[in-house]
Amino acid sequence: MKNEAGVVPFVDLVTPHQELEEELVGVVRNVLKTGMFAGGPVVESFEKDFARYCGTEHCVAVSNGTDALRFALIAAGVEPGDCVITVSNTFVATVEAILQVGAQPQFVDIDPRTFNMSASALSEFLEIHCVRCERTGLPLHRKSRRRISAVLPVHLYGQICDMDAIRSIADQYGLFILEDSCQAHGAEYFSTRDGAWQRAGSIGKAGAFSFYPTKNLGACGEAGAVTTNDDELAEKLRMIRNHGQGAKYHHLIEGYNGRMDAFQAGMLQIKLRHLEDWNAKRRSVAATYNRLLEDADWITTPYEPTWSRAVYHLYVVQVSRRDELQAFLGKRKIETALHYPIPLHLQPAYVQLGFRKGDLPVTEAATAEILSLPMFPGLKLEQQEQVNEALQQFAPAQALR
Repeated sequence: MKNEAGVVPFVDLVTPHQELEEELVGVVRNVLKTGMFAGGPVVESFEKDFARYCGTEHCVAVSNGTDALRFALIAAGVEPGDCVITVSNTFVATVEAILQVGAQPQFVDIDPRTFNMSASALSEFLEIHCVRCERTGLPLHRKSRRRISAVLPVHLYGQICDMDAIRSIADQYGLFILEDSCQAHGAEYFSTRDGAWQRAGSIGKAGAFSFYPTKNLGACGEAGAVTTNDDELAEKLRMIRNHGQGAKYHHLIEGYNGRMDAFQAGMLQIKLRHLEDWNAKRRSVAATYNRLLEDADWITTPYEPTWSRAVYHLYVVQVSRRDELQAFLGKRKIETALHYPIPLHLQPAYVQLGFRKGDLPVTEAATAEILSLPMFPGLKLEQQEQVNEALQQFAPAQALR
């Protein structure tokens, strides 16, 4: 479907697929000739390429990003009754995965500039709300007496968390780190600890990726993957995704049906060749927004620390009167979105977790003011200028409040 004339779309999923149409259709033809639709050599080839891209030894392809999170937690030994520390400012799949393995999420607050997990909040939670188990040495949540077994930082909007600080805390308490990298394909972090730039999914014990079509690297349907340098973890993941089989009809553990299909793997392999270029264009779009909005002191643009090379899955600004601004832009044919308007600890689906308004003040303040502007590799300068012009039209009214 073509975009309406004059509209600045939030995302464009049509143009890149038109540009790659012949190659993508060729994938379908090739897979049809092999008859190997689930798993097989096409999937294995993509796994090798994506592992190499992320800088890890292994990539285990699965059916979607939620399965990637869930399977990684299971493979790591997170058990029913455990607690996993994460953030509330994220897509619901982060918490779904924790709950679906029988564990319970414990939320910590975010950094007000990056919107990612605050390392100081993580440390404070473990120091104040936990005690050490005398037998295992792992932290126990004081109130629930649940074992804390993992920390799940989310690289939100395409920017990696402060992983040196988080790793240091996790090491101190013996916690497994699973990176939620579902919005951070190709994002980089400079680790002072390791003296090198590292890609999302290569820093913790494992990284979970979604290849939902809107992602920086998106399939033409559902797909996901887990990256890791741990041989044992990778082998367990391969069994979990395939009904717990070590060999055909030999079920060594309880597993799931979570394999990636060959059509998606082949298309992702083609798109992976373009990911660096697409990410570079996203960074250029972000730089243009930053330049256009540098004098708009009522708008807080994304903060990118010196140790970060963000890939701008989303370009999220912070403004007061956010809902009015979104409606104003909509009337001027500029599409925007909210990522995310209601933090997970306040969602009706999770009322049983016992969190209340005021528990995460930084998260709650941010989610009331964040607005995602149009962002995709093919966004044109004139479209960004159209967005800027509309924002400047809203600015005088903003100044009167």
